[in-house]
Parts: sequence; structure tokens; C-alpha cells
Amino acid sequence: GLPDNPRLGSPTWSPTGDSIALTNTTPDGIELWVVDVAKARARKLTDRPLNLAASLRPTWLSDGKALLVPLRLEDEGEAPERPRAPAGPTVQQNLGETRPARTYQDLLTDAHDEALFRHYFTAQLAIVDLDGDLRPVGDPAILRGFDASPDGELIMVTELVEPFSYNVPASRFPRVVSLYDRKGRLEQELVRKPLLDQIPLAFGSVETGPRDHSWRADAPATLVWAEAQDGGDAGTEAEIRDHVYQHAWPMKGEPELLAALGQRSGGVMWGDDETALVVSWWWPTRNVRVWRAQPGDPDSEPSLLREYSWQDRYNDPGNPVMETNAAGRSVLKFSADGDHIFMIGDGASDEGDRPFLDRVTLATGESTRLFRSEAPYYERPQDVLDDTGERILTRREAPEEPPNFFIRELGGDSLAQITEFPHPTPELRGASKELVRYQRSDGVDLTGTLYLPPGYSPEDGPLPTLLWAYPTEFKSADAAGQVQDSPYRFVRVNFWSPLVWLLQGYAVLDDPSMPIIGEGEEEPNDTYVEQLVASAEAAVDMLVERGVGDREKMAIGGHSYGAFMTANLLAHSDLFAAGIARSGAYNRTLTPFGFQAEERTFWESPEVYFSMSPFMHADKIDEPMLMIHGEMDNNSGTFPMQSERMYDAMKALGGTVRLVMLPYESHGYRARESILHMMWEQQQWLDRWVLGESANPPAATPQSP
Repeated sequence: GLPDNPRLGSPTWSPTGDSIALTNTTPDGIELWVVDVAKARARKLTDRPLNLAASLRPTWLSDGKALLVPLRLEDEGEAPERPRAPAGPTVQQNLGETRPARTYQDLLTDAHDEALFRHYFTAQLAIVDLDGDLRPVGDPAILRGFDASPDGELIMVTELVEPFSYNVPASRFPRVVSLYDRKGRLEQELVRKPLLDQIPLAFGSVETGPRDHSWRADAPATLVWAEAQDGGDAGTEAEIRDHVYQHAWPMKGEPELLAALGQRSGGVMWGDDETALVVSWWWPTRNVRVWRAQPGDPDSEPSLLREYSWQDRYNDPGNPVMETNAAGRSVLKFSADGDHIFMIGDGASDEGDRPFLDRVTLATGESTRLFRSEAPYYERPQDVLDDTGERILTRREAPEEPPNFFIRELGGDSLAQITEFPHPTPELRGASKELVRYQRSDGVDLTGTLYLPPGYSPEDGPLPTLLWAYPTEFKSADAAGQVQDSPYRFVRVNFWSPLVWLLQGYAVLDDPSMPIIGEGEEEPNDTYVEQLVASAEAAVDMLVERGVGDREKMAIGGHSYGAFMTANLLAHSDLFAAGIARSGAYNRTLTPFGFQAEERTFWESPEVYFSMSPFMHADKIDEPMLMIHGEMDNNSGTFPMQSERMYDAMKALGGTVRLVMLPYESHGYRARESILHMMWEQQQWLDRWVLGESANPPAATPQSP
């Protein structure tokens, strides 16, 4: 029943499992379709086109007989045109209040932008039954989110309201959170929030008042939310940071306090009246705590089930196994006796990642290991198929074997393969993969994944080598030195991967450790450049000592913060013949209120911002650098201007540099033409400046990708 050449998206199973909702994009709009699974028949559910501008998707109600959908307005009309002459100036002011904000871009800038925002994002929320009947929910609004209660009788709707802001993104605009009944009538306004432009900069700071409203997944209609007890300021001292409340509908009396947390709330995983897992976290210590609460007993105190650092991968307990209940909600999967849950984790270790399945006793927090991946495979549990943990679904792969799904019986250790996905890139058969370990000059342990081209043998001698990396901040050297990845993962390549160069005869060191460590009271970025250069030097020395890398033919590359790293390494070392920097930021004075994990502002640590900015050291870059950037990059901090100004600086200083601006692309590139051109640019650059094979620089535009 599908139309010819459909462009399908957002497939979603109904809670009852007998239907699939999906969208079909046409030149005239986005249509809502539904598939009857038993009959294998598809039909369009309504002629009203959807409005998915805000990335909201059709959502099933719990009975599987209707969907919540955002619709385009019937009288939408044409988008407003920009006036040929402005009505007046654009004015902003601040009357002595402190309103810091990270460096955002792609914001509203004037009255015409506001008009466009209203036009494209105003939608009519509606309930559409499977017979096509449509009931509007409330009035047309700029929708930020919507979610029906598990019993399907109430609908929570978040709307954005004016006044808008030119300084912060839509996620911080004023909003109203309300409840509607299934007939679309307003039941209650839950909260009305002002413009969120006064949230402190300290990591972990939040808005004041009730926030993050959601439904309790295991109850018919119980609302849950968090509320800061420290004024929302993570930079202040406080014994209790957050309260987590629950309130059953109809909301009479006072809400019940589920948990009082000394850290910031990280959400709740629901099970039943006896067990809910409340997560809290704290940025300065990188600490995570998991508490067992009893939602059915408001007088009970939560007990600590787990505590760990999210940077300590070796001791990460994993994540609970969840299952879908009758309302289509995700809840904890319990053992048959109700006393245990199951946890799936990466299993990071000195040997690499070895995924595991544990059974955890709720009363004590003790774990029993039921399964752990064994060499020469990387096998990750996907789901538990019974209530004992003895029958599991896994995804298994090896360097030469693509991932496939298996059912494993742990009691008898039997393994049944249920999918037969073929090798997607047979050209890469024979490429070698090795998890390599080496050490920085200050004793910090480093790792990386070394790939060598198919058919390569040590007798062939050293190869031109590309290092593709991304720096990461750590609060301890022990965490920074932990092994990442697994030597037994399938060698998979895609357009975003540096592994494409294996087929061009390069060795590739993927994700070599570039840790920036600041232990105790020290800040990592105080010695950013020194640590970065030391990590890169250790990687290059290791490759040369192993005989696989040619010291004179090394290239460095990265995306976003990896591009920032690339420019810094070219400015502060002579380790590389050339660099590739994609979608980067190079002048940190243009992100003065912090970046990445840096919490200090430019005015607090101007020397750090200056020393870390490769723009300030552009005169020291004497190796060729290719810069690629999307013309419409809306990622915080990576303005397209960052690459344009870096190019201007290097050009004025006589540097060897090429800037490629991809039209209509954002921080990550998506169009086929853009991807092919990006790959062509990178190949031409490496061939000329690493291999030295081209006598002339590439043309401004390739004749063919």
C-alpha cells in the first residue's frame, strides 16, 4: 500500500505490537502513515501534513489505537518576507544584572527572524485515531514537547511563549507546561517558566523551580520532576542540591518527596512500587550515584546501590536492562523473584572492552557475573530474554566478521545465529587491527587502535601514517591511562572514518589518547599545550619504533575539538607533515564564557585562553593545513568565522593553507555531494603534502569526486 518511491522516516511500533507508524516525505509535505503488521498493508492516516520542524515525532497512545502528532496549520500561508526597509533598530539592553551564557550561534537576530520562527514552528497538536478521526489538543502553539501519560488519559504539553531572546537558543525561551485530557481540553497548567538567561555558568547549574517534568513509567498517571535546592547554582556550597518529587493525578495535596540528593538529579529508571533507580551526578568530581528508592512508600529513605566515576571505565557497573510494559513504557527488568535486576556494561579492562551481563541483588548491591565476552570475539549482550538471565540476545563480531545477532543459552552454552549480515566492505578484508599501548614522557599510559592496509607485511617498511584524534579532559592520570576500545571489534569504515585511507596505502592510528589531566585543584587546561604535544610525540615515536610509520610522512587530523587539536599541534610541534582540521574553533577569545570542559571565563584566565588558541600562534604554523567547515555550522563555539579568520591569519603570514566551506552544511556534513567533496579534498591534501605525489595544488573545484 505504500506509494511509489516513498521517503520513509520515524518508524515506531505501537505498544500492542500490531501496527507501525511512519512518515512519508513528499514535495507537498510530510504525511502520516500506518502499517497493519498482520496484513502487511500500509495506508495514509490523514491528509493533514505534519509539522516536524522542531524534530518532534508522532507518538503512540498506550492503547495502540491513536497517535499524538504535530500538524501544520490549515491556514499557514506563505513564510513572511523580510521587509525591504527595517521598521527600526534592533535593541537589546541589560540593566546591571549578571546574565552569562556560553557562546551560542544560529540565534534569532531581529523581528523578521521572530516572524519566521513563529511561522515554521507553530503547530497544532492533535490525536489521530486509526480510523483517521482527528481531535485537536489545545490551541496552535510553538511546541517544545508532548507526552501522554502511561494510561493514555492525560497529555503533557510544553509550549514556548514570548518574549523570545536574541542571546540564547529556543531551549531557554519562556515556556508553559500544561496537562490536557484525551479530548484535547485543558486540565491544568503545571508551571510557567520565564526566559532562562540567568543560569550560572558553573557546570551542573540549572534553572530554579520545577524542571524536567515526566511521567512515572510504571504508574497510570503520576508526574515526576526535579527541583533545585541550591538556587540552581552549582558554584555554591549546599548539602542538598536537588529534590525529586512525584504526584499522582488528580494532583491533590502536597507532592511526595522521592529523593533528596546531594548531587544534581540525573533522572529515574522506574520498576515498581518497591524499586526505582534514582541517578545523581556531580561534575567537579565526575561522580555518579545510583540510589534505590521505594516509590510506593513515601516515608522510606533511598539506599545507595552504586557509586563510581564516569571517567573510571574499569569500574563502570553498566546500565540496567529495561523492558517494555503494557503501556509501551521502558521499565526495569526484574528476575522472577523480584529481588534482582540485570546490568549490561562495556567491561573495560587492560585487555580492552569485554562486555558483560551481571545479575544484581537489590538488597545488597552485590553482583554476579553471568556472561563476559571472550577473545577472539567482541560480543555484547543486547537483551535478557527470560527472567533468570540464562537466555540472552547478543551481538557478536570479530575483526574479519561483521556484527550479527545470536541467542545464547548460558546454562548449556549454546549459541544460535539469527541474522546473516554480509561483509559490507570486502575491500577491507585482510586489514590488520591492533590495540597498541605506549607511554607519555610523564609516565601517563596511552592507547590507540592501529590499522594497517590489507596485504601489508613488516618487510614492506614504514608507511605514510594518519593520526585521527580528539583530546579529552580527565581529573586523574589513572582514568586517562585506561584502555579504550577492543582489539576484536569488526573493522568497519564509513565516510566519517579515517579508515578509508587504508585503501590508499596509509597506516591509520585511530583515536590515539590525547588526555589533558588536571588532578586535585589543578585545572587540565593550565598545561594543555604541553600535554597535547607530549601525547602526540609519544604516538609518533611508538609508530616509528614499531617500524610501521615514516617519521617524515605523518599527518594529524580531527573534527571539532580535534580540529582545534590539529592546529595546536602544527603550531607547537614539528611532528607532522600536514594537518586536516574540520569544523574547528581556533580563537578562544570568541568563546569567552567557557568551552569543552573549561569552566573559567576569559576574564578569569586570559592567559589560558591565549595560550590555547592556535589563532594566537598562527605565525608558528609552518606545515600545510586543510580546513573544512560547514557554512551553516550552528554548533556552540564553532562559528564558520573561526575557520575564515584562521585562514585569513595564515594567508597573511605566508602559511600553506586551504579553506573549504561546504554550502548548507552544519557541524556534521550530510549531503552526498558534500561528503564526496570532503573525501576528495582530504585525499588530494594528503597525497600532495604527505606523499609529495602532486606537482601542483588541487584545483579550486574537482572535476569529479
